[in-house]
Amino acid sequence: MKKNNPPIKIVNAEYLDGYEVRLTFSDGVVRDIDFGPFLLMNPHPQYDKYIDIKKFRKFNIEYGNIVWGKNWDLIFDEYELYLGKAPR
Repeated sequence: MKKNNPPIKIVNAEYLDGYEVRLTFSDGVVRDIDFGPFLLMNPHPQYDKYIDIKKFRKFNIEYGNIVWGKNWDLIFDEYELYLGKAPR
């Protein structure tokens, strides 16, 4: 019987610069992800407020993922982030 690995979770997020955030995952992997292309190329009333760097910097880690807004206005697939794939 194959043993399942626990799901990958984000355990820490550190703002770097611009729209770039350093993510640390539950297995120790660290990735720097630039969310800028997503924010700037996908205009949407729900996302546009996070173009303001002051608001962008107010992210949280909840249930193993990085989120923005108390209603999770922005949330991305943590496994894609783990692979180093910036959202598009």
